[in-house]
Amino acid sequence: MKLNLEQIPRVKTITKEEFLREYVALQKPVVIENLIEDWPAYKKWSLSYINSVAGDKNVPLYDDRPINSKFKFNEPHTHMKMSKYIDLLNKKPTNYRIFLYNLLKEVPELQKDFEYPNIGLSFMKKMPMLFFGGINSKVFMHFDIDLANILHFHFHGEKQCILFPPSQTRHLYKVPHSLISHQGIDFQNPDFEKWPVLEKAQGYITNLKHGETLYMPEGYWHQMTYLTPGFSMSIRSTSKGIKNFSTAVYNVFVMRHFDNFMRKIMGQKWIDYKNSQAIKRTNKINGYN
Repeated sequence: MKLNLEQIPRVKTITKEEFLREYVALQKPVVIENLIEDWPAYKKWSLSYINSVAGDKNVPLYDDRPINSKFKFNEPHTHMKMSKYIDLLNKKPTNYRIFLYNLLKEVPELQKDFEYPNIGLSFMKKMPMLFFGGINSKVFMHFDIDLANILHFHFHGEKQCILFPPSQTRHLYKVPHSLISHQGIDFQNPDFEKWPVLEKAQGYITNLKHGETLYMPEGYWHQMTYLTPGFSMSIRSTSKGIKNFSTAVYNVFVMRHFDNFMRKIMGQKWIDYKNSQAIKRTNKINGYN
């Protein structure tokens, strides 16, 4: 059986007024196919180009091992020269990914290749982040700590994006004091006998190709699978509603530090406790024993 997912709407182009009215105001995702065709990055950015300008950089790598007491959510598992990593991507499948890396800060000349779209959102100019992955590598289901509005631009190849709105959190086996769903769930091939509540979840799916832009509204869950080697860039705009803004402040200044404190004093027992609570709480609020 498959998840209950509908295709994310697509447009070739969109005006600022249409984008704000039909997607931001309604907090609905959309793929804009031709938003960045006038960027130098649209023609220039590929794995080989990144290798030519950043091959000497030492980059943080993550794989798909479950979060444990040793590695935090945003803590890399190893490091590698960008040139060696790109060579690995081109040679064979690998689970290693680059996650939330400010390569634009490390390689300032890349900043000349893009501009912030005039689409009605005020973007945080110091936080463009790049993400890289090899064929079939996956980013586990999560939402961002700051509940930002996100524009996600894809380059070089194709990736699958699964999204769920915040209203579906009760169905996603959210791990308490965390930003993730239970990592035992395979969102490409879900086992509804093991995760029965997941069958109720209603979300979205799309495949992003080179040069396409995905708008992800505030607090949306997202899980990415690289169908080919490739990379993406995200820019973000702070949440607009007072409720989401307050929750983002809590996540950054309270929840994160509490979770790190409990992890420090309890170790793996804290991780195991949270995972068990994700199952118990989700089943309970949905009427499952």
